[in-house]
Amino acid sequence: MKRKVIQLAFQKTIPVMVGYLVLGFGYGIYSASKSYGLGWVFPISLFVYAGTMQYVLVDLLVSHASVLEGLLTTFMVNARHLFYGISMLEPYQVLKKEKPYVIFALTDETYSLVVQEVPEGISKRWYYFFISLFDHCYWVLGSCLGALVGSANIIPSKGIEFSMTALFLTVFLDQWKEKQDHFSALFGLVASIGSILLFGKDHFLIPTMILIALALYIRGKRERI
Repeated sequence: MKRKVIQLAFQKTIPVMVGYLVLGFGYGIYSASKSYGLGWVFPISLFVYAGTMQYVLVDLLVSHASVLEGLLTTFMVNARHLFYGISMLEPYQVLKKEKPYVIFALTDETYSLVVQEVPEGISKRWYYFFISLFDHCYWVLGSCLGALVGSANIIPSKGIEFSMTALFLTVFLDQWKEKQDHFSALFGLVASIGSILLFGKDHFLIPTMILIALALYIRGKRERI
């Protein structure tokens, strides 16, 4: 039974594997280019496992950001997981001692798989666990390979820092195409530019996040009235 679950979970996670190996590889090279090699990349990918936030974390480390900046930035970047978690409260009731790990390992891509209907005859408990475990392993493997390659200077790392900009640009364009309402995208762009002009490129992130959070809160409150 467990072997069947493992095979199915692996098949389901193949698309995630391709994406995670590529993105993780890019993160590893980027981190190594900033002098944070495998000794940093492996534990961060293993215990932080935050995808986009790990790219941001490199810049926070380089700029010697405060703990407060790190906490606020992490919360704002990954706040969407609050909603993922709420929607999985009932499905995850089947989990036992592996529940804390599966909750920890819930990413955007993992959520897109575990939220699907589990095939009949497949243990939901182990299906959720192995989906989460495989995706986590893919990310760690890709990150570590990237760190090794980046530290060995096999691939020129010049310009690799643009990968973070490219990643956010992709997210921005996806949101723009999928949503009819462009308020959040436009306000985020304006708030970012304004904060850079007012506070400088090293201190703009927190003011930007606060402005975006306030704007969305006020807009949501007005829509409920």
